[in-house]
Order: sequence, then C-alpha cells, then structure tokens
Amino acid sequence: MKILVVGSGGREHALIWAISASPLCDALYCAPGNAGIARHATCIPIAADDVDRLVDFAAEEGIDFVVVGPEAPLVLGLVDKLEARGIAAFGPGAAAAQLEGSKGFMKDLCVRAGVATAAYRRFTDAASAADYIRERGSPVVVKADGLAAGKGVVVANSTAEAMQAVDDMMVGRVFGPAGGAVVIEDRLVGEEVSFIALVDGKTALPLASSQDHKPVGDGDTGPNTGGMGAYSPAPVVTEALEAEIMAKVVEPLVATMAEMGHPFQGVLYAGLMITEDGPQLLEVNTRFGDPECQPLMMRLRSDLLPALIAARDGELKGFDLRWRDEAALCVVMASAGYPGSYEKGTEIKGLEKLDGLEDVVVFHAGTEMRDGKTHAIGGRVLGITALGKDVAAAQARAYAAVDMIDWPEGFCRRDIGWRAIARDA
Repeated sequence: MKILVVGSGGREHALIWAISASPLCDALYCAPGNAGIARHATCIPIAADDVDRLVDFAAEEGIDFVVVGPEAPLVLGLVDKLEARGIAAFGPGAAAAQLEGSKGFMKDLCVRAGVATAAYRRFTDAASAADYIRERGSPVVVKADGLAAGKGVVVANSTAEAMQAVDDMMVGRVFGPAGGAVVIEDRLVGEEVSFIALVDGKTALPLASSQDHKPVGDGDTGPNTGGMGAYSPAPVVTEALEAEIMAKVVEPLVATMAEMGHPFQGVLYAGLMITEDGPQLLEVNTRFGDPECQPLMMRLRSDLLPALIAARDGELKGFDLRWRDEAALCVVMASAGYPGSYEKGTEIKGLEKLDGLEDVVVFHAGTEMRDGKTHAIGGRVLGITALGKDVAAAQARAYAAVDMIDWPEGFCRRDIGWRAIARDA
C-alpha cells in the first residue's frame, strides 16, 4: 500500500515510525513532514491545511490510504474531500470534527448525550461574557471556542484574570478567529487523564491509558501548552475506571453523533478530570494526542495500520491491540519562551549521540534540516521518548537522553511522570 500521513509534528513522526514497520506499507509519504520524519518517509512540501493540494497529490500519486494527523485539516473537511475522490482516509469528516473544532458544540453534545461535564455558558460577545463572570465568580476556565493549537485555555483563579482572558480572546484576538466565541465553565478539581479510543462510527476500541502534562512549568505551573510530556500507562486509570469512562463518556458520545447523522470515525480523545464524583469531560480532540501518541506508539506491539484501516472500514468490532508491559515516557523539549514568542532557527546539536540508545526514540516536531544540520523552527521541537520497566525507569532513561542534547535555546520540564511515580511510591 501507498500511505500518506498528513502533518509535521511529533504525533505524525510517531505514527510514521509505527506505520513504517507494517508489512502492508510499501511506500510512505508525509506532507509536509519534518527533519526526523524524513528518515522514514518521503516528505512532500504541502501544508497540512492545504486540503485541495493534498487531495490532488493523493490522487496523482495513487495513494491507497491517508492518515490525517492534526485537527485543522479535519475541521476543513480533508477526509470528506479525499473520500469523494475515492481515496480511503482515516479521520472524521468535517461534521464530526466539530467535536474539536467548536468547544461549544462539544459541550452541547455532552448535555444531549448525558455525559458529565462542568457547568458552562457560551458567549459571542465580550460584554455578556464579562457579566457572566461577575455573576459566577471565580475560579472559572475560559476557553476559545475554536482551534487554538492547544493553547486557547485559561484557568482563571480570580475574576480579574477571567475578565482579562475574555478581553484577550474576544477583543485582542490573541488566538485569532478561534476567540470569536468563548466557553466559560466551572473549574473542576481532580486528576486529569487522557483517554484515547479508535472509533469506526459505532464501535470504540480503547487504547492504552496515558497522561499528559499541559502547564509549561514544573509542578504544573504556568500557562497551558500543547503538552510538555506524557506517559503510558497512567496508573489512575484502573480497569474499573476504564469501563466507567467507556460506558459513561465514550460510548454515549459515539452513539449520539451517529443519531445526529454525523457518525464519528477516527480517533476520539477524551480529556477527563477524575473528580470525587467520577470522570467529567474537559475536552474532546478528534485525533491522536500530542505528545500522548509518542509513548503509545512506543508501547504498541500490534501493527497499527490494520487498526486504522478497520476504523475507517467500520470493522473494529472484535478487533484487539496488544501492548508492551513496559511503561513509556515522553519529554518534550521546546524553544525558550514557548508558549509565548520564541526564537526560530536555532541549531540543535548532539542528536546523533542518541541514535544507538536502547529503548529511546527522538520524535521530531518543529525541526528542519539546513546544510545537514538540525534547526528548531517551532515551539515544541523534540519528544524524547523512552521505555522502562515502570514510569520511574522510563523517566530516568528519557532524561538521561535529554541531557545528551546540546541545545542552549531549548528547555523542558524536569518532572514528567511525577503523578505516577508519586502514586507508585
């Protein structure tokens, strides 16, 4: 099969790393790719959101199957356009991708499906949002309604902070069109987990558990990011909790989308807060998490490609995936200043030292090659991912690899996996 993966981040590198090992894969392409992806696939210089050019390339190249990585092309209808041209594609159509494309749509769907979520209101003008904040008080969470690359969320501990977030999003448009509307919801207290399942329109197949680290700083401090690290498995997700999440969150969402005439096929990522009252839904993504995808692919024993094809073909019922017993942990290295402004074009040295390390893979995100040298061109740049007998062992191996990289302009959190390690202790 000729396979095309769309995207250029660490998630796409991990997917390509896994797909390249499949005996079903004869040729592998990525658009647009990055410096690390180029080691496994032919990179095509077409932006992930240039849906018409992507469809034309897939048709002209005779691509058999397309895997769409990021959310933007899903919301823009890339899967719909590929399927209309007779090209099989993995991912939801535009109507189903609203689950991520609009936080207001997702919250309304929770009400319709009976899925527990924080109390909320959606606003299209700043004055009404400000009035609600004065009435509701703090703490609250202010979310840009549209796509904001994982950064359009402000956890406001005071009324003033919440009002400033509304002003920044709706008036200052710091997240562009995504802030044309906002969702304001009550803040939930508990432990956050990522629950990811493959869905074929009616059947959901849960993947191994994982946990992300959204805040930029150690101890979960500072502004939210797209993710500074992740690990799998997440000890908080017991077999009983997994069954509860499937029955009370994933299956009702899948069934309700089908009832609405928008059957969901692809990856359903439920960001959950495990509260005293049980799991409550924080967000839904319609693609693999980044960086959760990286440790998941490291732990996956099964061939990924048949599972993706089965999800697209509506044949997940009875499908099974096998996972390694070891834990995997990913440490994200980012450009200094992220998630704010940062310098682009800095050189990363020492990556060749990691090539021979056992059970360590460096997944690239914001990188490009210039004159044979690796340069950082994005906010989140590398995902150093390692296996270990448990989370603590995987953490030690990952940070030992991080310390071998020479990149003064980069930084990382030094406590990825702390919740799991504390629980084990």
